Order: sequence, then C-alpha cells, then structure tokens
Amino acid sequence: MTTAHAFIATSLDGFIARPNGDVNWLMERDDPSEDHGYGDFIANIDMIVMGRGTYEKVLEMGPWPYDRPVLVMSTKLSETPVPEALMGKVNFTSAQPVELMLELAAQGVGRVYVDGGKVVQAFLRAGLICDLVITVAPVLLGQGRPLFGAIEADVDLKFVSSRSFPSGLVQSNYRVVG
Repeated sequence: MTTAHAFIATSLDGFIARPNGDVNWLMERDDPSEDHGYGDFIANIDMIVMGRGTYEKVLEMGPWPYDRPVLVMSTKLSETPVPEALMGKVNFTSAQPVELMLELAAQGVGRVYVDGGKVVQAFLRAGLICDLVITVAPVLLGQGRPLFGAIEADVDLKFVSSRSFPSGLVQSNYRVVG
C-alpha cells in the first residue's frame, strides 16, 4: 500500500511562500545546528512528489538536493523532456493524486513525501495524506501562498506531538483521521 506524508513549513499566519514564491523568510530562520527531524523523516520515504512551483524553486536553490526519485506533478511539464542533468532523478506526470497513488502502488512504492502547497492541498482533498509534520516559523507575512486552501469537507486530525526549537520554530505532528 502506498501512503502519502507531508513535511512542510509555514509562517505563523499559514503561508508557505510570499505571493511571488519567495521563501527567504524561512531560510533566514534555518539554523543548521537544529535537527528538525527532516533526516529521520526522509530516511523512510521511497519517493518525493512535488508540484511544478516547488520543483522550480528547488532548481533555483542550487545543486539538486534529493537522493531519491522525484515525481513532479505538472500538466505543463509532462509535455516536456526532463533536463539532462536530472535524468534518472526526476520524472514529470500529469496524473491526478488518486490515479498517481494507484500507479505508484503498482510500482511497489511504499511511502511518498508530498511537497508543495497545491500538491498537499490536492492530496488532502482526495483523502490521501496519512500524516502531516508542520513547522511554523515565528513570522507574519500578511499575504502569500497558503498551505491549506478550500476544502469540501472537514479534515479531522489527531494531534500526535509538538516541539519547539531555540530558533523560535514550532513543529507539530498530526495524523489524519478517517
């Protein structure tokens, strides 16, 4: 069975990026001496699924950081070839979340890291996310790209744990109920 998991950061007012996609407000708070659990989280992940916006932002940040397969959900990119430097590391798909998870299950993929606001929202709407690790940065942006968008029905969550860091980040873990 393939399961989807989210690990993402937001501003205190719920934005994952400024309106123009800028995430420097988060990078400024990243303290390399703090272990936010990403290493433990990613160690149990078989594949990363992200949206085009997240993919493009990662490309801007320097060398490709992932050591496992990445699948980019994008109708636009699914019509284009993967850049040569990313061959064997990245694939593009136009599949929607339910179809995608069925395809990944058929391939034997177990745990999927779902990243990017629109992708997290789509997977939540489809009832596919098992758990969320949300790290909140102590900053109010006032506007930007929200982590959570409109949903058709409540998404019930069970609180699992929370911890704070000297940098001011607060991380909470939730399991999706139902």
